Amino acid sequence: MLGTLVGAAVGAAVAVAAAPVALTAMGFTGTGIAAASIAAKMMSAAAIANGGGVAAGSMVAAMQSAGVLGLSTSTNIILGAAGAAAAVLI
Repeated sequence: MLGTLVGAAVGAAVAVAAAPVALTAMGFTGTGIAAASIAAKMMSAAAIANGGGVAAGSMVAAMQSAGVLGLSTSTNIILGAAGAAAAVLI
C-alpha cells in the first residue's frame, strides 16, 4: 500500500514537472514561438488552414498561452491525477 502511494506521488510530480519542459522543447517558450521548431511548424500549418491566422482557442493558441503564462492550477491538478493513475497502473 505504501509503495502504491509513493508511486502515485512520484507519478504526479513527474507529470506536473514534465509538461512545461515538453512545451519548451517543442518551441512554445515564454517569449513566443521559437523559430524552426515544432511549434513554428504547427503555427504555420494552422495559419494556412485558417486562411492566414491562428484561430483563438485552437490547440496552437492554447499551447502558446501555456508556454508564455504557464499551466493553470486546474491543468496541473489534471496532469497530477493522470500521472498518479499511470504510475499506479504501471
